[in-house]
Amino acid sequence: MDERVRARLERIPCGKKVLSAQPTLFVNPALSSARDVLKTLDIASRDIEDASARLKRFAPMLAKRFMETQSYGGLIESPLTPIPRMKERLERKTGEKIPGALLLKRDSELPIAGSIKARGGIYEVLKHTEELALKNGLLAPGASYEALLEPRCRDFFSRHSLHVGSTGNLGLSVGILGAALGYRTVVHMSSEARQWKKELLIKNGAAVVEYRGDYCAAVDGGRRQAAGDPNGYFVDDEHSRELFMGYAAAFRLARQLEELRITVDGEHPLFVYLPCGVGGAPGGITFGLKTVFGDAAHCFFVEPVQAPCVLVGLSTGLFGQVSVQDAGLTGKTDADGLAVARPSDYVCERVHKLVDGVFTVADDVLFEHLGACFESEGFFLEPSACASFTGPERLVAEAAGYLAEHGLTGKLQNACHVAWATGGGLVPQEEREQYLRGKASRGGYPVIPLSF
Repeated sequence: MDERVRARLERIPCGKKVLSAQPTLFVNPALSSARDVLKTLDIASRDIEDASARLKRFAPMLAKRFMETQSYGGLIESPLTPIPRMKERLERKTGEKIPGALLLKRDSELPIAGSIKARGGIYEVLKHTEELALKNGLLAPGASYEALLEPRCRDFFSRHSLHVGSTGNLGLSVGILGAALGYRTVVHMSSEARQWKKELLIKNGAAVVEYRGDYCAAVDGGRRQAAGDPNGYFVDDEHSRELFMGYAAAFRLARQLEELRITVDGEHPLFVYLPCGVGGAPGGITFGLKTVFGDAAHCFFVEPVQAPCVLVGLSTGLFGQVSVQDAGLTGKTDADGLAVARPSDYVCERVHKLVDGVFTVADDVLFEHLGACFESEGFFLEPSACASFTGPERLVAEAAGYLAEHGLTGKLQNACHVAWATGGGLVPQEEREQYLRGKASRGGYPVIPLSF
């Protein structure tokens, strides 16, 4: 343990719980007016618009190559669904009423990769592909991007490599799309990555390099190998602007809320709960939502008690220069997508005044929620995705001071809570059955009959 880190954590209200790996809530003291913060950043709404326009240009190509994207016209999008039965389960479990509506953002069903990483990973691969295609004359002015699926283009991309370091889901998004376009795609995977994800990547034509170390070791390995290839490109989960903008394009949530006749403004607050690993996906989404809704959006990250890297980075002010091991924690968790020891400097620097707070959650609770969501609503989620449910169940119980300080206590009846389901769509049936029959019973919910 780094004594400097311990000392800094002990100065914050939740510090002792963080150090002892107990579930807690970090309320961000640096939170500021969204309008003021957004003016100071090197990214803006025009960058979201640029990312959205690029995704639309590629939509015909994606719709042709990946049939599962056709329901959204080739866009990478997921449903937003009310989950009243899950809300009742959470209320019965805690004995606390959750005022307002609870919805599930089903990024667990995003096409191609079956997780939230489809937003960022696919966007970055597409942007790199567009740049290469335009530079090398593969796209004529005004031509449809479907041309990039032609054999001549695949032959060109086969002379280029894509690399990414991942605990699993980002690797799936980059690996599946990259291989489909013809790139030599290499996914560098940490020890936490599930075996089925490695096998799926190989089946889709990507190469997998396995590391005995954690996420940071996989990222470092991928970065080094890409640097040694003159035609190599590294999707850098720790420092990527393009990943961030791919996630920020999630502002389409605003239209989905309108379709459900849900108002978001100063009297109708929006609370969003985002499972967090290195920080890219929740950071980008927070930036996007604050750009659209301003201070009416309240964004909370959720991290495992043994791997709260963003909480540690933000609360100490050290951002990506600190790891959870510096705080005496292991970084180990059954939520493989959240098994990250060191946060992204890029993300922390841009959202440290925008994120409202961070909840931490024990692994057992993830499996409680996994079983409860499947039983009550019929949606299967990965353990990582189930971290989102800890937000609405604990907001009222633990965040009274935060709610009062921001004038939200009397507005909760008008609130909308969105639990962001970040993964699970591609989990094989055998893995689902293992989670539901075995591990889901650890948290006290009964073992449930399966019906797939």
